[in-house]
Amino acid sequence: MSMSHLYGTDGDDGVEMESFEVSDWDLQNEFNPHRQRHRQTKEEATYGVWAERDSDEERPSFGGKRSRDYSAPVSFVSAGLRKAAAEEFSDEDSDDDEKPVKQEEIPKDFVPKKLKTGGNFKPSQKGFVGGTKSFVDFGSWERHTKGIGQKLLQKMGYVPGRGLGKNAQGIINPIEAKQRKGKGAVGAYGSERTPQSLQDYPVVDSEEEAEEEFQKELSQWRKDPNGGKKKPKYSYKTVEELKAKGRINKQLAAPRKELSQVKVIDMTGREQKVYYSYSQISHKHNIPDDNPQQPLGKDSKPQGFALPELEHNLQLLIDITEQEIIQSDRQLQYERDMVVNLSHEIQKMADVLSHEEKAISNLSKVLDMVEECERRMQPGCESPLTLDECAKIFETLQDKYYEEYRMSDRVDLAVAIVYPLMKEYFKNWDPLKDCTYGTEIIAKWKSLLENDQLLSHSGQDLSTDAFHRLMWEIWMPYVRNIVARWQPRNCGSMVDFLDSWVSVVPVWILDNILDQLIFPKLQKEVESWNPLTDTVPIHSWIHPWLPLMQARLEPLYSPIRNKLANALQKWHPSDSSAKLILQPWKDVFTPGSWEAFMVKNIVPKLGMCLNELIINPHQQHMDAFYWVIDWEGMISVSSLVGLLEKHFFPKWLQVLCSWLSNSPNYEEITKWYLGWKSMFSDQVLAHPSIKDKFNEALDIMNRAVSSSVGGYMQPGARENIAYLTHTERRKDFQYEAMQERREAENMAQRGIGAAAGSVPMNFKDLIQTKAEEHNIVFMPVIGKRHEGKQLYTFGRIVIYIDRGVVFVQGEKTWVPTSLQSLIDMAK
Repeated sequence: MSMSHLYGTDGDDGVEMESFEVSDWDLQNEFNPHRQRHRQTKEEATYGVWAERDSDEERPSFGGKRSRDYSAPVSFVSAGLRKAAAEEFSDEDSDDDEKPVKQEEIPKDFVPKKLKTGGNFKPSQKGFVGGTKSFVDFGSWERHTKGIGQKLLQKMGYVPGRGLGKNAQGIINPIEAKQRKGKGAVGAYGSERTPQSLQDYPVVDSEEEAEEEFQKELSQWRKDPNGGKKKPKYSYKTVEELKAKGRINKQLAAPRKELSQVKVIDMTGREQKVYYSYSQISHKHNIPDDNPQQPLGKDSKPQGFALPELEHNLQLLIDITEQEIIQSDRQLQYERDMVVNLSHEIQKMADVLSHEEKAISNLSKVLDMVEECERRMQPGCESPLTLDECAKIFETLQDKYYEEYRMSDRVDLAVAIVYPLMKEYFKNWDPLKDCTYGTEIIAKWKSLLENDQLLSHSGQDLSTDAFHRLMWEIWMPYVRNIVARWQPRNCGSMVDFLDSWVSVVPVWILDNILDQLIFPKLQKEVESWNPLTDTVPIHSWIHPWLPLMQARLEPLYSPIRNKLANALQKWHPSDSSAKLILQPWKDVFTPGSWEAFMVKNIVPKLGMCLNELIINPHQQHMDAFYWVIDWEGMISVSSLVGLLEKHFFPKWLQVLCSWLSNSPNYEEITKWYLGWKSMFSDQVLAHPSIKDKFNEALDIMNRAVSSSVGGYMQPGARENIAYLTHTERRKDFQYEAMQERREAENMAQRGIGAAAGSVPMNFKDLIQTKAEEHNIVFMPVIGKRHEGKQLYTFGRIVIYIDRGVVFVQGEKTWVPTSLQSLIDMAK
């Protein structure tokens, strides 16, 4: 039996060899699922593969029955709908009797486009019928059941007509089947996707990619035409790849010095190679080979071309060339970066140069202006520089050359140019005669020379501020000279002079004038003042200084009170000059000190005067009473009421009782009562003690009228006294009601004002609100601080606020006080 269809024949020796190549016959039968199954005959069962066959085109199987691979994934291909069982059964019976059909007999229309397959195809077989069912018949099989599936789906939230899933993402229509044209393999006749699948899963098929994939898979079954020996593949590196590799290696961290100099022996090749760093290993130009070199045996032939020295030299030349290319690329990149950096530096230096040129130009112009000022200030100059022209020059410097003006030393410039002109301007100035002379020009120079920063009261700031130095060195000597010749009792001219300069002169210079020049002169004059001999009252030359000096005059008040107290030792209330001298000081002294002064020096004198008063209804002398009542506005109401209760009302009630006991004329008593009551003011009459005394007099008169039983009684006396009592009581009641109404209105107005105003946000706002309620002036003291805290005037009291606490200036220290106590002291 010839086995030529199974074994190949060598042309020379004629030795038969088995060929395991994939032939066209294998492909045709492999891709034909309906090929005829070979039935084993008795001879084949006996002789196996050496049995004779009728057809040389059939190829026996050497491996017996091939086992199925159950680990492979299951794939389904839609090929239409199957026929009825009876038709399938008849088709299977007819398959056994039919003969295999050769490939040449298959019509060309049924051969796939990409792969022509052959085999035992049955043209008469009609196992599948294409077509799809509509969605209307979906689930129609439930008509033969109880419909439990549909009910379970509805319980789980399924809505008919929508897809399955939580978000109804399932398909609605059932999977459609598409009938294949022929009986070839899957995809042999093109894409088998239905319109529904294209709509649900829009994936674009690439015919070219499918063709390439098919040719790649097909080539795996074909025999290599080159005899099975593959040529070595060489990998070539381009210049761009070498450059990219050099840039990447440059960005990586540099290896340590000890690792870069390690000796490395490479024994992975045919011969031993020595490298002096790990980096040289990466530069090897390997020729990839699929089959490693086999050791030489007895039957193996040695290589015909093996020159290791030449290969090493060539490899070395390649490595050197690669390094040169990489180094050249790095050098080129460095030079490019250097060009960019230098271009930026050139632009930057050009900007700096233009700025410096502009600064030099401006400085040259400023220098020319200064030199022009110096030239015009020379003694023999035809057009000498005036103060107004100099001010215009400085204004030009400040407007056009502000940076240069700020950087320059303005103090030295002003000293050299402005100070001589200012001395000449104030050479013949008398401040007391012309107090406003130079205020406008000094105000102009203040805006030109004064520093923006706020200067403290120390003298070290003179070196940094030209205006303050100008005022201290030029203007201040004139003030010192005039204050030294000034008489404190002629205060009007000096006060007017300082008032006109208070907005121009720096605060610390004004404080120096008041503390070091004015106050010592006033203190010395107060010490020499004698209230008994001096005809000019002291308040006429002390009080004009109150707006300027304010609390600075507090040390003068104590000696003034002592001198006034000494002068009042021999004073009698009949002398009204004391009231004229003391009355201006009532609003100057604090309420506590004023009340203490009155109680100590005036009230005892008034008490002695009331003791000397004789109450005589028939012939009354009122001079002493008038002397006492005249001090009502000077002493407090409580002190005056105390005097009356102690020295007046006991004698007055005693005279009334004695008069009522001697058959009086009640009309005269009524007139006498009303006459004395009219001598007191409403404020005194509103005092409860005074009301009680007059009510006591009415009670005495009512008892006198009621107790005269059986004796002679003046007609109508009882009615007149009752009417008088009723009238007086009603007046008191009306007065009290009116006072209550006024207090209620005031409270309502304060409540409306407080509601309309903003709520106090801090303690200072609360103090201001209380000051407005009690008509007390509350304002800050300009330029005065204590330990960094702003000082305020609360009426005539100087205070400062620290962390919600009010501190009042005492004799030696600052004393904390409450808000109510502060209000009482201010009143």
